Amino acid sequence: MSESTARLALATCAQLPDLDPDDLPLRDALAARGVPTDVVVWDDPTVDWAAYPHVLIRSTWDYTDRPAQFADWTRRVERTSTLFNPADVVAWNIDKAYLRDLEQRGVPIVPTIWLDPERNLNARAIHTRFPAFGDFVIKPTVSAGSRDTGRYDAGVTPSRSLAITHAKNLLAVGRRVMLQRYLTQVDTQGESALVYVDGEFSHCVRKEPLLEGPYRAGEKEGVLFRERVLAARDATEQERAVADMVVSELGKIFPDRAPLLYTRVDLIPDDENQPVVLEVELAEPSLFFEHAPGAVERFADAVRARL
Repeated sequence: MSESTARLALATCAQLPDLDPDDLPLRDALAARGVPTDVVVWDDPTVDWAAYPHVLIRSTWDYTDRPAQFADWTRRVERTSTLFNPADVVAWNIDKAYLRDLEQRGVPIVPTIWLDPERNLNARAIHTRFPAFGDFVIKPTVSAGSRDTGRYDAGVTPSRSLAITHAKNLLAVGRRVMLQRYLTQVDTQGESALVYVDGEFSHCVRKEPLLEGPYRAGEKEGVLFRERVLAARDATEQERAVADMVVSELGKIFPDRAPLLYTRVDLIPDDENQPVVLEVELAEPSLFFEHAPGAVERFADAVRARL
C-alpha cells in the first residue's frame, strides 16, 4: 500500500469497503475540519498501520467471527498509532461478560444467567435454568446484530427443546452463553440507544426490537447485521441517569482512558418500566448520525480535538 497523506484511518471490514452509509457524513465533516481520511479494511494484510498516526474504529462488524484476531489487531495498531477507542477498552467490550462487571458496580442490567462451557452442563442442567413461564432469549456472549440469538417460549415444550439444543451447540464449541428473560415492554417501547461523545451525552435513538423466534442455523449466514427501524427520540430522565452511571463507571474501570471518544448505551424497559442495560458499545457501534441533527458535527469536532 502506498504511503497515505491522511492523518486518520477509518477502520472498516471487507464487506463494507466504503463504510456503513451512516458513517459516510463523517468523512465530509472531518474533511471540512481539515482532517483527511482513508477508509481501510482492518484485516487487510497489505496495510501499513504505522502510516496513520490515528486510527478510528468504525464499521469492523465482522470481528465477532474472529474476536481474538480482532483484539490482536487492536493491540498491534496501538504499538504505532493512537486507536479510538483504545485496545484495552475494546478487548473488555468484545465479550458481553462485561455486563457482569457493570452489574457488580450497581448498574442495572437485563437479568442474566451465565452458562460457561467449562461447566460441561448437560441438557437437564441447562433446562433447569430456564424461566418457568414467558419468553426468554439465548445468545452467545460474543455476537453482534442478534446473530446466533434466539427467542423461546418457556411454556411450550418444543420451544424449550429448541432452546436446549441452541445452548448446547454454542457451549459445545466453547462459546459462553447468556440466558435472559425476554422483557416484553420492549415490544411497545423498543430499545433506546444513548450516544455519548467525549463522555458527554450527544443524542438518543429508538430502535425497534428484532427478536421474533428461535435461532435457525444459517439464517443469517453472511449477514453482518439486520435492518432495524430507527427514529430519533428524547431520552427520559431515568434513561439518562442509567446511561450516565455507565459512563461514570467506565471512567473508574479505565481511569487512564476517560473520557472515551464514543460510548453507546443500549437500554430497554423492565417489567416496572425502569431502564436496564442491554449492552454497552465501545468498539464499533453505529452512532446513528443521520437520525440526530448536529451529531456528526459534534463527533467530528471531538475527533479533530484529539488529533
